[in-house]
Amino acid sequence: MNIDTKYHGTVAVKEEDIVRFPHGLPGFADEKRFVLLPLADTPFVILQSAETPALGFILIEPFSYFPTYEFELDDAAAEQLAIESERDIAVYVILTVADPFDNTTANLQAPVVINARKRLGKQVILSNTPYKTKHRLFPEKAAT
Repeated sequence: MNIDTKYHGTVAVKEEDIVRFPHGLPGFADEKRFVLLPLADTPFVILQSAETPALGFILIEPFSYFPTYEFELDDAAAEQLAIESERDIAVYVILTVADPFDNTTANLQAPVVINARKRLGKQVILSNTPYKTKHRLFPEKAAT
């Protein structure tokens, strides 16, 4: 099927590439079908709504940028995602892209967790954590 996207124009995707978010995303409860699209020649990925062309979130895999990032997935989230093994899990965080780009931040408080094998996703809001919604992606280059 073809979908219209925010950053890639019209792209062909297979039904098996769709990641289902049964409860939507916070603030987007009705958006339940997304696809992950690489952003050419970057480490970034777009979480693109399969239904709403203007809805696409820029994501990164956080561990390369935040090597000490860790959290424990609660039992309810693990059950919703039908996780059977850690190998099934892909973790991303949503970026807020700034101008200049060096001021871009990552939301470490609400990672997007995907069961890559079953194509199920959930944005998990962490509580009792030191993580915030805005961590600089490039802290050493922070603008003064």
